[in-house]
Amino acid sequence: MDNIYSPKECGKLIGRITNTLQKWDREGKLSTHRNSITNRRYHTHDQYLIYRGLAASEQSLTIAYAKVSGVAQKSDLANQVKTLEIYRQDHHIQVDESPEQELVQGLIAIVTVFSARLYELDRTGKCSKTWLAERGIA
Repeated sequence: MDNIYSPKECGKLIGRITNTLQKWDREGKLSTHRNSITNRRYHTHDQYLIYRGLAASEQSLTIAYAKVSGVAQKSDLANQVKTLEIYRQDHHIQVDESPEQELVQGLIAIVTVFSARLYELDRTGKCSKTWLAERGIA
């Protein structure tokens, strides 16, 4: 067979020992194929490429992203969102509403709060006297 590796050969390619590959096989992280006649284990070249990040796995994600530079371009943002929605419908892409979405929204809220505080800094990067006084620091 072409483009197959023994566990030892695959381990050398990816910089792991055979025991690690066996553990990953048990955990389902990097499954080992078995020859139906000899029951010998082997890995494929495609598995190697996926492990190295050189080939896309079959379960890839499609991410849609829209952004504008300022409030004056709000109508452009609406047009971008409409275009992305049309693309999603034309290509039958399902929207995955996951629990991670709530986490992402929370992180965005945190970043928004902290970035808003950056506007309190003056041009030299120092806090304004008013900002410090409001917080009882100065």
